[in-house]
Amino acid sequence: MLPTFVIGLREGLEATLIVVIIATFLSAAGRRDSLRAMWTGVGVAVLLCIGFGIALQILDENLPQIRQEQLETVVALVAAAAVTYMIVWMRRHARNLRGDLQLAVEGALARGSGRALVGMAFFAIIREGLETAVFLTAAFQQSARPALTGTGAILGVATAVALGAGIYRGGVNINLVRFFRLTGVVLVLVAGGLIVSALHTGHAAGWIFSLQGEAVDLTWLAPPGSVRASLLAGVLGLQPTLTKGEALSWLVYVVPMTCYVLWPTRKPRGSKASVASFERSTA
Repeated sequence: MLPTFVIGLREGLEATLIVVIIATFLSAAGRRDSLRAMWTGVGVAVLLCIGFGIALQILDENLPQIRQEQLETVVALVAAAAVTYMIVWMRRHARNLRGDLQLAVEGALARGSGRALVGMAFFAIIREGLETAVFLTAAFQQSARPALTGTGAILGVATAVALGAGIYRGGVNINLVRFFRLTGVVLVLVAGGLIVSALHTGHAAGWIFSLQGEAVDLTWLAPPGSVRASLLAGVLGLQPTLTKGEALSWLVYVVPMTCYVLWPTRKPRGSKASVASFERSTA
């Protein structure tokens, strides 16, 4: 539940920020026609992403067992790559995200291009939604409690929408750098678990044969079927028993990526001014 909550919250907040900034500028410019078109585009994008996720799940359920394992391996690897890209991109851009979005929207309005802003909102939802759909498909495939997995995602997206509404109305102010750094640590663990899951299903699919000896046995700490085993699998994506390949890949990914996320960043010049400008324009 926690990984899907964080994914829903983080992806949802990024998309919501873009929509909120565009809606703010369209309202200020009196472009009600473009504002209605933007909300229509957002709704269509959400439906398309939901349909994509359902299609992936149906495809997985109707494949032969060996093909299911192969598809689950590919989906887990794609999801891990998407999460990693999100972590790296947000670390580089979180500090100036609001200011950069503001400049892009101002430029489109200066050119009188309401359609460009509608398209920006639509494709922001599509991009974040497709990434979320791939991740959730991977999460459902390895989840023993699909209801909790889905509940976590719904709560995360709902929280992101609530925060977006608060930002739009001026009642919520979020330190994006700290927010994305904190969630980045959780997502590193999530991506590490996805890689381990890909190796596990890759072996079952007949693609991976090396390093299959047992490396770690945590059944004494988290017996199969116990709450602790569920927490281990749900939060870290790990099973109580890990092969050498799974343990090695988890360490090789998680340790350097956690250091990367937590490593202090130097504050770029002018970032304070750009954020302050955004705060004044949306106040």
